Amino acid sequence: MTHAEAVLHKQEAESKADESVKKMFHITIVPSNTDESNKFIEDFLQNPDDFNDESCIPYCSNNDFEVVSFGRNAVN
Repeated sequence: MTHAEAVLHKQEAESKADESVKKMFHITIVPSNTDESNKFIEDFLQNPDDFNDESCIPYCSNNDFEVVSFGRNAVN
């Protein structure tokens, strides 16, 4: 999906998630390409507060994104 579509999808996912889910998981937009996504998540986990919905754009080579969730206690 495009970045704009991913933003809308993320907003919908966050609005449907209860507070415990929001506290336990990151919900973020990543490139759909696995290698690019892995690099983004690796960098994201270094300091999640430095990232926003647009932070994934430079990591993406084909303007194809997806919304993922992963535990806040993921390997740092």
